[in-house]
Amino acid sequence: MRTLVWFKNDLRVSDHPALAAARERGQVVACFCMSTVQWRAHDMGDWRLAFQLRSLAALQQQLDKLNIKLAVLDAPEFSDVPAALTRLCKKWQVDALDSIDEYPLNERRRDDAVEEAMLDSGVEVNRHVGDVLVEPGILKTGNGTPYTVFTPFYKKWLDPAENAVKQISPVPEPQAAFELPDDQPSQAVPDRVDGVDRTLGEERWPAGEEVAQQLLDTFITERAARYPDDRDVPALDGTSGLSAHLAVGSISARQCVAAAMRASLHSSKSADGLQKWISEIAWRDFYRHIVAQFDHVSRGETFRQDKDHLPWRHAPDELQAWQEGKTGYPLVDAAMRQLNETGWMHNRLRMIAAMFLTKHLLIDWRAGERYFMNKLVDGDFASNNGGWQWSASTGTDAAPYFRIFNPTSQGSKFDKGGAFTTQYVPELSGLDAKYMFEPHKAGVSSYPEPIVDHKLARERALAFFKANL
Repeated sequence: MRTLVWFKNDLRVSDHPALAAARERGQVVACFCMSTVQWRAHDMGDWRLAFQLRSLAALQQQLDKLNIKLAVLDAPEFSDVPAALTRLCKKWQVDALDSIDEYPLNERRRDDAVEEAMLDSGVEVNRHVGDVLVEPGILKTGNGTPYTVFTPFYKKWLDPAENAVKQISPVPEPQAAFELPDDQPSQAVPDRVDGVDRTLGEERWPAGEEVAQQLLDTFITERAARYPDDRDVPALDGTSGLSAHLAVGSISARQCVAAAMRASLHSSKSADGLQKWISEIAWRDFYRHIVAQFDHVSRGETFRQDKDHLPWRHAPDELQAWQEGKTGYPLVDAAMRQLNETGWMHNRLRMIAAMFLTKHLLIDWRAGERYFMNKLVDGDFASNNGGWQWSASTGTDAAPYFRIFNPTSQGSKFDKGGAFTTQYVPELSGLDAKYMFEPHKAGVSSYPEPIVDHKLARERALAFFKANL
């Protein structure tokens, strides 16, 4: 039996249930669809696209070791995918198609259309769970509805997640080499797609599952013990650094949780940090469950549909100042400049920057969501959308509308002395620490004045939300 494994955002050979199942049945071939037009419509940016190309090239090297040929198909939009896969199945005389499910609405529609096309052409279809630890739809409240608050979701998630880590798929054994019919589709990962060279950010963001595994090992052995304290300090390497790898699937969330659970059994010193990190992986699952079960989230609507009418301000100049890191609030500006320069932003800073845009400036969260997706190397729809709606108080388990981070006190608390801030806002280098997050009080002329006063902005935001409840 010959099975085609269709890779998506699961660019690995270890813990890949579709690949493992296909290999058990017999001969395996593989493919990846280049859906660049669709990706751009979904706001995929250059950093993310380049990282995905590098990750795909690394996957191809891993598949070569297993004697599995990878076809790179041109399918610009998701609507082109069923026909592209049908043609490949006929050309390669494929009996079955295996893949891992994805959960945003357009991806689910694509996968359903592929299944229908395959069945029409006589190809067996096998869909697997591999992007989450617990399949969406499994966990329900006492009323039989999906969880929309994280804490009870997490408590219910832990037991099936612990069971899931016992089912990790091993790397398949290499298969015997074989020849495919002539007139083959491209088996080369392109160096350049849609004007983006795959070497963009290569030094900062090396790709592939071997790199991901090294990052995981380093985090568990060297950083996990201090994770609860260090994870909120942007000047420290206190996090795992795995977010981009999780986004493209060069490591699975299940592998991460399995490694953390094993390590916590052998190190009481690291147990608290590892448990906290596992809860962050659970947030990733949580947001995937949301997009899988509430279609309106994928349509750009607020999760809490009673908030769709909020009259957000149209303030393009202020939006631009926020995007460029010129708000006059040093920690916000440092965060935005980090994003623009590196394709990544520290998680604590994502909350601060998002809340500044939606609460201080009262600008629609969707503008920030799109900007982040266009810039982030770890751009991921479910997590990005969930985080933005949390900050804007429109989403699941959202921050209460009256929770408004003070960017000045957040700076003093999480970047004492300004080591991180001055890295990206060098015009404040040498400034007395007591003025670091209020440089206008020191008369610094090379840095912009705040575009809004925090106290007045807070009062305006409270009035805005109260009037529109």
